Order: sequence, then C-alpha cells, then structure tokens
Amino acid sequence: MENRWLALKPDETLTTPLYLQLSRKLADAINAGWWQADEALPSERTFSEELGISRVTARKAMDVLLEQGLIRRRQGSGTFITPRLEQPLSRLTGFTEQLRQRGFVPSSVWLERGVFAPSNEEVIKLGLSPTSQVSRLKRQRLADGVVMAIEMTTLPVAYLPEPQQVGTSLYAHLDANGHSVVRALQHIRAVNASGDIATLAGIRPGEAMLLITRIGFNAENIAIELTDTYCRNDYYDFVAELRR
Repeated sequence: MENRWLALKPDETLTTPLYLQLSRKLADAINAGWWQADEALPSERTFSEELGISRVTARKAMDVLLEQGLIRRRQGSGTFITPRLEQPLSRLTGFTEQLRQRGFVPSSVWLERGVFAPSNEEVIKLGLSPTSQVSRLKRQRLADGVVMAIEMTTLPVAYLPEPQQVGTSLYAHLDANGHSVVRALQHIRAVNASGDIATLAGIRPGEAMLLITRIGFNAENIAIELTDTYCRNDYYDFVAELRR
C-alpha cells in the first residue's frame, strides 16, 4: 500500500489545487481497480495522515468523486466505490457477458420463473396467439453482489419450455439450445421507480431509473424475447459511438 499512497500524493509545486489533483489520482486508481465495487475507501482522516494533506482537502476531493458518481456515502458506514457498467449501444450482449468483460462477478437472484398465459403487451410485441403460453423470468441482476438492475423477460414457451433450467446467462442457455438472439431493438427511457421496483433495487420509491425495453429476434427474424430492465441510473452508463 506504501507505493499506492505515493502515487496518490498531490504535488504542492503545481498550480492545480491539491484537492483536484487528489480527485484525479483517486479516479484513476478506482478505474484501475485499486478498490473493488462496493468496497469502502479509506477515511478522510487516513488520507490526511498518509498523504500529508488537510482533512478539508481530502473531503473536497471526495466531493468531486461523489459528483462524478464514482463513490457514494452511506450514513454511518463510510464512503464506498460505486459499481458502474458501461453498456455500448452498438453491440448485442447479455448482462452476464458485459459484466465479465469488465471484471465484475455477475450473479442473479431469481424472483420468478414459470410458464404463464401471455399479457396483451406480450401478445402484441411477440406476435403471439392469445391462447399460447409464455415463459417468464424475473430477477435481480447483481455485479460483485450489488444490485444493478431488475430484469423481467418473456419468451414464447416453444423457445424456452423449461425456464427453471436457465442459469446465470439466458443468452448462453438459448445459444446452447439452438435459439440464439442475433439482433434486437432497444428503447431506453427515464421512469420513476414504483414501490415494488424500488424495494428490489434498494432505492427510494419515485427515484429515477432507466427502463430498457428489448425485443430480441432469432436468425429467422422472429421475435422470441421481450425484456424490460429497470437499471439504477447511478450504476449505468450507455455509450454510443458516432461517426461521420
């Protein structure tokens, strides 16, 4: 840890304020994985003693990181690293794959798995007969044990006859059974969390979330997946590359 503290120490000979130097160095350290998602940072007192700076400087540096969404404060517990997921909008990937690519450990808490009659929305968006059946999956999606999103997925029962067999990755399960999703249409909008969703996501009712509605198609251009994902907006960034 000695070398880490040396790397964080601000340079008093520079004109840049010490707290800005420290905030930049800390941001680099967080992005480099010095601390893991949801891990506590050292206290302002520790930063002050180890780096030879005032506690005011340490606090102002933390305030910058708080505004950037890199950390969050828990009353009476300390300051913690915020897990964030950058999701590119140009590539079709599942939640599990995205997290593993970024060094997180993905997991799920199953809330519902079963076969049901379809709703009117499911009939329309998946092009189903009202008398058909669908498999529904509802779960909390976690990164390093932190709830990132609440996901609700519906598929025609012909493509997922036994929803209880789905493991961590739905897309991996579909691939293994010859029903790959090869393209999808996604709509993203801001919503306010209902009481039920807020409880599952660990946020306050009415807090802003991002709702992603995805319709996935197989190689025959048949809609086989309808997924609504309620994402915590403090944990998600959506990235689109634009070209001329």
